[in-house]
Formats: sequence, structure tokens, C-alpha cells
Amino acid sequence: MTNYRLPLFRLLVALIAMLIVALGVPALAQETAEEEPDTLVLSDTLNYDDIKRESIFTGNVIMTRGLMTLHSDKLVMREDDEGFQHGTATVNEGNLVYIRQENPEKFEVIEARGLRGEYDGKAEEIHVIGQAVVTRFVCGKPFDTVKGERVVYQQKTDTYQAYSGPSSAAPGGRVRSLAIPRAKADAAAAECRAKAND
Repeated sequence: MTNYRLPLFRLLVALIAMLIVALGVPALAQETAEEEPDTLVLSDTLNYDDIKRESIFTGNVIMTRGLMTLHSDKLVMREDDEGFQHGTATVNEGNLVYIRQENPEKFEVIEARGLRGEYDGKAEEIHVIGQAVVTRFVCGKPFDTVKGERVVYQQKTDTYQAYSGPSSAAPGGRVRSLAIPRAKADAAAAECRAKAND
């Protein structure tokens, strides 16, 4: 297991969490519509059960909220008895769950891929499971990348862990972390900023 602090990854998962909460509680999303961006979910089917407090989206699911996009084959959202939100995004064989978060001010994009994505609102954890890869792009170029079987982010402590295993995205089932020096990322962002101001 490898334990890291990565602010951009924190931004990604915090936004995922907000997105999942907005989907799981339609009334709450309406009450805070002025503060939160709209959430749009496209799918082939939707089954909503008010008694179970559960929404199931299936078939080419595309969820967009602000500058975040999630792609999966199935998305299950539910609320527990204490009001905490829980979500699971899965894919059919041969596909990967895909999450993209843009940060135009910093010319950054965070992308996460895996066989499964899970959010536990009570524990405040997000899991990317199976063939897990999280990459930060600056000005269109890849910089920091973490690969493993599972990447878990704890919102309460602002930390994440990457775990090895047989379905790791890294060779030999290991965890692989590549961090480019911050100065290079800052230089890439400055170059994009200069081009945008021309």
C-alpha cells in the first residue's frame, strides 16, 4: 500500500462526491440549485424506487455536473437511513468507468479510470477499483499518474492509498506512481496561460 497527499486528486474526488450527492437526493439538488451546478444524466433506462431510496441508471450512462463527467454502463445511487449517499458505477466486460474533471483556471484535467467506482458518504471515501489509473494533465500533457488495483481516497483526512493486486493497471500487479516535478507542471500551465492571453 502506498499513502499519498495529492491536492488535485482531492479536488477530483470532492467533486465526484458532490455529484453523487446531487444525484441521490433530487430535492436537495433543487433547494441548492443556485449554489450547485445542474446535474444531467443520460442513460438508456432509469429505475427509481422511492421506498428503497435508490436510482438505477443503465446503458451508456453519461453523467455531467459542471465541469465533471462520468461514463459507465450502470450507475446505482442510494441513500441510507441516516441520509448518507452511496453510489456504485460499473461497466460491462471490456469497458472502464471513466471520470474527467476539468479545472480551466489551472489548465488542468484529472482523469480516473477503473472497472468500478464506489462512493461511501458515511465514511467519506471514494474507491476506484480494478485496473485503477488516475492521471493529472496540465495544458494537455500528462503529469502525475497513479496505477494500482485499487485507489482509495479519504475525504476526512485528505489522503489516498493505492493498493497492489492481480487486477492492477501496473505491471506485475504492483502500485506504480509517477510524479513529475511541480516546477514542470507550473511551467506548462504558465505556457498555456500566455497563449490564452495572446
